[in-house]
Amino acid sequence: MPIKICLHLLTLISLLSGQFLHAQNRAILSGTVTDEFGKLPGALISIEGSNIQTTTNIDGNYTLNLEEGDYVVTASFIMYQSKSVSVTINVGDDLIANFMLETGFSADEPVSLGTRSRPQSALETTVPIEIITPEEISESSHFELTEILHYLSPSFHSTPQTISDGTDHIDPATLRGLGPDQVLVLINGKRRHTSSMLNINGTIGRGTVGTDFNAIPVSSIDRIEILRDGATSQYGSDAIAGVINIVLKNQTDIIKIDSRLKTNIEGDGVTSYFGANFGFKIGNTGFINITGEFRDRKATNRAGNYTGNIYSTDDAIDAQLIAQNDFFGKTGYNDQQVMEIGSAAVRNTAVSVNGELSVFKKAKLYFFGGRNSREGNSAGFYRFPNEPDRVVEALHPNGFSPRIITNIQDNALTIGLSGEKNDWNLDFSHSMGNNTVDFTVSNSNNASLGVRSPKTFKSGGYLYSLNTTNIDIDKEFDYLEGLSVAFGGELRVEGYEIISGEEASYINGDATYIDENGDEHPRLIGAQVFPGIQPSDELERIRSNASVYLDLELRPLEPLLFKAAYRFESNNDFGENSVWKLSGRYLLNKNISFRSSYSTGFRAPSLHQVYFQKISTQYFDGDISQVGTFNHESSLVTDLFKVNKLTPELSKHFSLGWSTKFNNKYSFALDYYNINIKDRIILSGGFGKGYLTQLEPYGVTTAQFFVNAIDSKTNGVEATFTYQDKLGSGLFNGRIAANYMKTNVTNVNEDSVENGDIDDLFNREERSRVESAQPNFKVNSSLQYEIDHFEFNLVGTYFGSLEYLHPDDGDPNNWQLNEYTGKVETRDQTFSPKFVTDLFVTYRVTNFLNATVGCNNIFNVYPDEHTHSSNTINGSFTYSRRVQQFGVNGANAFIKLLLRL
Repeated sequence: MPIKICLHLLTLISLLSGQFLHAQNRAILSGTVTDEFGKLPGALISIEGSNIQTTTNIDGNYTLNLEEGDYVVTASFIMYQSKSVSVTINVGDDLIANFMLETGFSADEPVSLGTRSRPQSALETTVPIEIITPEEISESSHFELTEILHYLSPSFHSTPQTISDGTDHIDPATLRGLGPDQVLVLINGKRRHTSSMLNINGTIGRGTVGTDFNAIPVSSIDRIEILRDGATSQYGSDAIAGVINIVLKNQTDIIKIDSRLKTNIEGDGVTSYFGANFGFKIGNTGFINITGEFRDRKATNRAGNYTGNIYSTDDAIDAQLIAQNDFFGKTGYNDQQVMEIGSAAVRNTAVSVNGELSVFKKAKLYFFGGRNSREGNSAGFYRFPNEPDRVVEALHPNGFSPRIITNIQDNALTIGLSGEKNDWNLDFSHSMGNNTVDFTVSNSNNASLGVRSPKTFKSGGYLYSLNTTNIDIDKEFDYLEGLSVAFGGELRVEGYEIISGEEASYINGDATYIDENGDEHPRLIGAQVFPGIQPSDELERIRSNASVYLDLELRPLEPLLFKAAYRFESNNDFGENSVWKLSGRYLLNKNISFRSSYSTGFRAPSLHQVYFQKISTQYFDGDISQVGTFNHESSLVTDLFKVNKLTPELSKHFSLGWSTKFNNKYSFALDYYNINIKDRIILSGGFGKGYLTQLEPYGVTTAQFFVNAIDSKTNGVEATFTYQDKLGSGLFNGRIAANYMKTNVTNVNEDSVENGDIDDLFNREERSRVESAQPNFKVNSSLQYEIDHFEFNLVGTYFGSLEYLHPDDGDPNNWQLNEYTGKVETRDQTFSPKFVTDLFVTYRVTNFLNATVGCNNIFNVYPDEHTHSSNTINGSFTYSRRVQQFGVNGANAFIKLLLRL
């Protein structure tokens, strides 16, 4: 409700402001913006030294109402070279100024990320900044933001997870192989809140919480800037791996309607997408841009045929009962599948708004935000009739495939005022956002309740909120070749809440069962697949953070630029941190630059890592266990295992790079980076052996917790090469970008836990999750040729190898029989590199309608299959769910219609 009131108020102010401004205009400036192939809708027309700007309409035309005077008018469009003209306007004039723009490079685009002064091009910055252009976003053959970035940026990694509870519906995303919580996400330069859900299953980013990228409508995004450098001194906690800034559209006079449909060649995973974006001018200086988006993805299933027992441990009796009960005909799956392994079903609806208006001569009010609603539906491990500890036979005589229905709500709103006072630029803003995740379990039972158990449960959920207030002040001085000073402050208030489920989802009903030997045993407690959150785990916690920063930029000589940044932060629960950064750039000439930076950084433990507590059901190697994640308020953590209090992660970041362009046809960039992180926070392995008596009152067999356990070192190289030129009667664009990185755990802090085995704290699998569970080498390439009404695109992505290490197989005595080879072998596996190819063709039907058809992964490439039978869990897991390069959906065909009005 507060968001709606704010938006209504802003709209009213905007309309009144627009009417006032319109009444003052006394002359007209209009024209057309084109390139050598035709008109450019959406090009930006701005008046230098003022807030006056507009965008061209569908025909490439623009109109500005101006007061009399002398003006410098600039036409710009991303990936084009800007042009400016000087005009003199008198009362009653009706002047025309046309522009013809020539194509350029993303390296020429001005970006404000990483600097507090005037925008600089990526070629001029002191750190590497990657720009994902509007064309790359709108022309992508993928539908979700994480997918789009995964196939456009070599340093970005995100794949859909499977059989991992809520993580099936919120894709973990990483930068430079680090954790999801070590990359900071901004919207229009303002900090974005994270998800409320913590990843505690065996996925990439286990033990971390990241930003839900897919809550941001793709249709609302103008471009994306990725700062690949440590930046906590500039933007605060979390920016160890870098910063991703998502810039929202500000276009007006154009309505864009994007409709897409795709299906896997296996016949599943049908995805429909609809997005609409339009904008309105508000006077000469303001606008409001609105986006609506709907996305519906059906589930995919790449499970193998199940080969294990179902009703009885006696193979002959089991086979007889399977046939008698027609078991595989009642599971709801194909052939002998008993699970749904692949991308979960998701339905996503989002709205977004971005706008600004002039309130004074040198000040503007800006606002942006949105709401996202998502419902996900995924499966868990099948519960078989021969498992009486978890299956109530009277309710589920053939066992059951439990479902997790996740309801995710995401809200955000930012309001700010920026302007100029006494030659100082001022910006004051407040951002508020929250994310809630609620879990419903269906087709299940609480076995401890016996026949009294319901089949559907409300299992509780999580809420995270973030309120951020910023004030930023900067000014450029005429000293040497230029001096810029920026300073400001930030106040953040975070809230984290754990909400309990209904009683039936967690209660112990004391029901028992009799085993084949006649012995009585208790049944498992809680809703199978996702036991409800207990009232004892409910909590609500708040954290406040205050920080101040100082940024300096100095040009002692025209080609030489130095930057320095310092930040001081104070948390109410983790004390104080000071970080700094030094960087420099030297322009050998206007087309060649060298750059380097060194910085310190930090990441405060998230509220989730400090306070999360829950009992969950987890499977490993086919064995089920009740695992308790205990927070640092629990006596188990503080008294039994004597775990040290969580402290911030500390980092040191060094980079060295070279960037160039030549002949306006080629550009090249090469950067080396080194990131050292001390006291990285991990979710420990399971502590159970030797502690069963102490754990029994909690209803768990294994305990885990968060701890500052490891130090790591990451070395990497990033390179980008682009080429563009006329080819015949058309335009050719080529791009290849690569990232090679290697992370090593340099130290395991055995003193972080006083009691417990070090192998339980950080085992082989957890080490591999940090070091080798993401591709160590990734290459994104694209070839595009545009001629007449056609545009041809060929996109190739190379994914390097991955490695899975079984936690127990460092000792050959633990190796198991591999039924595929008949030998006793390790369950470790290295997954070979893969190359995925996308091909699509766009035809411009009319000036306002484009039609695209294509196929992603046209050669139907899949990751390597498991080579050890024990890793397949009785045949169900053909592919790994622990490590993934690009998912397991195979080829898909799609069609897209883009309408511009």
